[in-house]
Amino acid sequence: MTLEQLRIFIAVAEKQHVTQAASELNLTQSATSAAIAALESRYGIKLFDRIGRGIVLTQTGRDFLDEARAVVARAKTAAQVLNDLAGLKRGALAIAASQTVANYWLPPRIQTFHMSYPGINLNMTIANTEQVARAVHQGYADLGFVEGEVDDASLTISKMDGDSLIVVVGTKHPWVGRTKIAPKDLLAADWVLRESGSGTRSMFETALRKFKIKLSDLRLALELPSNEAVRAAVEAGDCATAISDLVVRASVTAGTLHRVEIDLPRRSFFWLRHKERYASQAEKAFIASLRA
Repeated sequence: MTLEQLRIFIAVAEKQHVTQAASELNLTQSATSAAIAALESRYGIKLFDRIGRGIVLTQTGRDFLDEARAVVARAKTAAQVLNDLAGLKRGALAIAASQTVANYWLPPRIQTFHMSYPGINLNMTIANTEQVARAVHQGYADLGFVEGEVDDASLTISKMDGDSLIVVVGTKHPWVGRTKIAPKDLLAADWVLRESGSGTRSMFETALRKFKIKLSDLRLALELPSNEAVRAAVEAGDCATAISDLVVRASVTAGTLHRVEIDLPRRSFFWLRHKERYASQAEKAFIASLRA
């Protein structure tokens, strides 16, 4: 049994699809299937049931999954310790970030860090707030960066910067020409919003509660999985959205979106790490760089 086989097993178990797991790991489908087959053959067990084009874990596979994750996590910690002994000349750092933070706030800061520590390989995964918290909790990411609220007692959650949530509409919307709207006006619009689980949507729902409005009271026209898809949909039609000012600043300046004022709260960005996992020197240096 090798660490590579364990990593492949974990990826296939999570994706429940060999091709998708292979793509995530940058392997061929045949190499991925061979690794699973080698594990099953070596120990005389069946880890997956093949159902149609997909696969699901057997009970044996489910029992083995937590142990496989623990072994891979321990190997990762051992590698971090060795890298620390070598100083910050080499190493790796896995981070997960929600979309607004990943696409608009982190990139210039990552570049600054790279200039100071060119030997540190930084890999970033983009997901929504719930998925980022889960990645840090399960050890797939050393650090997480989110703009939504996280409730997980296993994580250290620290505030770091923030942005403003604003309401924008397309150029065909009746609000174009108005500079300000009242909370009751929100009920008259068709809305394009991020998916459930995103920090942007969670913050908008919090603001609505302060107005004594439920999300179900709004006319939800579209629910989309990315900031860019939301922005493009609103630009193309006559809908409204609540979104980070970082995402739509250029569009508002260009006149393809119109901003209407309403009292929405400023929101904070947070960084997450697991309380009980080893904090590498690369991790500490990255946080120090962000705070500088």
